[in-house]
Amino acid sequence: MRSCGCSHLPRARSPCAHQFLEFLIPNGGKMKVKPHHKPLAAYQLLSYICIGLLTTACLFSLLIGLSLPIIKQIYLLKVSSTSQGQPATSVATELRFGVWGVCANSALNEPSFFSDTAECFGPMLGYTVPADIIALTGVSTSIVNAVLKSLLVILVLHVVAAILSLITLASSLFLASHKLSILSLVFAIITAIVSSVVFAIDVAIVVVAKQQVPTLAANGLQFAIGWGNGPWLGLVAVILTWAAVIVLSMRACYCLGVRPDGKFLTSQ
Repeated sequence: MRSCGCSHLPRARSPCAHQFLEFLIPNGGKMKVKPHHKPLAAYQLLSYICIGLLTTACLFSLLIGLSLPIIKQIYLLKVSSTSQGQPATSVATELRFGVWGVCANSALNEPSFFSDTAECFGPMLGYTVPADIIALTGVSTSIVNAVLKSLLVILVLHVVAAILSLITLASSLFLASHKLSILSLVFAIITAIVSSVVFAIDVAIVVVAKQQVPTLAANGLQFAIGWGNGPWLGLVAVILTWAAVIVLSMRACYCLGVRPDGKFLTSQ
């Protein structure tokens, strides 16, 4: 049997082999990217808006994920003793909880944004607070245990939210392709949902800890639960991510003035 009618030609110059290679590697082996698959090929304003929103959201989620004791200035909540009539000493009276550890502060070394000399435990996966530190601070053991169990759940979710924000940011550069814009919108919705769940868990940790106060106050224990700056950073990240969802929805469904040609509708 003769193959392609060209078996009599030299093997090195066989047009059959050439046709086969052309089928496997078109354009002589040179990969050509379609214009609408290039980054920022169209809808540049929407892409730049998404870059700003998602970069900030990614940064805030990452900061929470690297909170105390890695970044001591960022923490989720603090539990402090409010006993009256005690002189100021170097004994720790406050515990600040982060994602990866806990720091103990005293009245003589109160932390500031630029300086924090507190004794910290961590970073570690699923950390615990030494019993002697809890006893020195006068903080309830039950509250500390409740907080630690909750923190173990959200230990990596903040970092996951930051990674998802970064993926959505990268996909938002290719809005010229309608299919890629829909994919970017799907990533944005997933990121927004994960960020919202993580923020809800952050708030729930503080709320649950605060609910323990009246019960323990009846037993003569005096302490207070305070909000950290971590949940508020998470709130900003959630708002920015949902804003990116709205922007990407404008591109995907050609709504709110966005036209298929990459321009915006203007009032006459």
